[in-house]
Amino acid sequence: MIERDITNELKLSAAEYPVVTILGPRQSGKTTLARMTFPDKPWVSLEDPDVRMAAEADPRGFLGQYPEGVILDEVQRLPSLLSYLQAIGDRQGGKGRFILTGSHQPRLHEAVSQSLAGRTAVLTLWPFSLHELRHYTPTLDAFDLIVRGCYPRVYEEKLDPRRFYNGYLQTCVERDVRALIQLRDLSAFQKFLVLLAGRIGQIVNMASLANDVGVSANTLRQWLSVLKASYLVFELPPWFENIGKRVIKSPKLYFADVGLAAFLLGIHTAEQASRDPLRSNLYENLIVADVLKRLCNAGQRPEMFFYRDTHGNEVDLLIRQGRQWMSVEIKSASTFSMDFLKGIERFKRAAGEQAVGDGVVLFNGEQIHTVQGVRVVNPLRETGWLVC
Repeated sequence: MIERDITNELKLSAAEYPVVTILGPRQSGKTTLARMTFPDKPWVSLEDPDVRMAAEADPRGFLGQYPEGVILDEVQRLPSLLSYLQAIGDRQGGKGRFILTGSHQPRLHEAVSQSLAGRTAVLTLWPFSLHELRHYTPTLDAFDLIVRGCYPRVYEEKLDPRRFYNGYLQTCVERDVRALIQLRDLSAFQKFLVLLAGRIGQIVNMASLANDVGVSANTLRQWLSVLKASYLVFELPPWFENIGKRVIKSPKLYFADVGLAAFLLGIHTAEQASRDPLRSNLYENLIVADVLKRLCNAGQRPEMFFYRDTHGNEVDLLIRQGRQWMSVEIKSASTFSMDFLKGIERFKRAAGEQAVGDGVVLFNGEQIHTVQGVRVVNPLRETGWLVC
């Protein structure tokens, strides 16, 4: 396994806090990251029922076995243990003693917020970034990445993406959802996932989606909240600073891993991906998710938005840089068009020149150049367009 980009941030956090909590989707590499970064620490998994039973029966005695600290894996399985960590930290002090990993679920979030407030650094580990993937595939192909996704096991173990995502969907997604909500109709939930994948990079109309799935809008909101809490999807909020009612104020939705979305859509080859009507949305999902990873890996709070006014003028991604906004257009085309600049220009006029910083067009072509002050780059070839 390669050294993950977030490793330095993890070490810095462990030098400042008694507890470091690593959250993220299942199989993003949280356990491997913790064990590689702290090889001298003992490791126990609360996924093991015997370990969990012992910890639940005698939490003080269980933690007392590890006077120098421990890596506690899958801590969402026993969130009540966190209050005992708080007591140990307050009594004994020390930095970086406990490293926790877990899938961010509602009970875990509540326990971390209440028991470890001010005592833990919280990091989010997503699947591989494009930078990390270069260790395995020096030349990245956008549509191949859309199919293969970014989960470490696909690359570490050279797994077939179709089999991996089929298993991931059954053992991780559906199991976690069943554990969190009373899921009476699995087939309706599966249909919901497929229809949601068909709406990536779009504003999701919950009433319309509920009608298509055949359940209530409230049920869909509950399902969506579980997917977000488990780091399977995320939303990109709209930007409407100082503009009032002239802009769209609903979020766009993306999958944390585009490979899962492609699998749900029945896209299994790079050629399929390159011809699919949703290829632009899938490419946009790949890039937006990578920006999120890069910011999290650098220990930054992701301040990412999109802009769309009621006339349809849009900028795919806005990234806060100090007091200004970097405006980013994302295009799956391999040939540059001057039309790519229209959204950025409209946003500059709407937001004001003082508020707008660099403009970038990210596309799937080969040439790197600057047009009217806007950089045009292929993000799979050039990573320097974003400095974190």
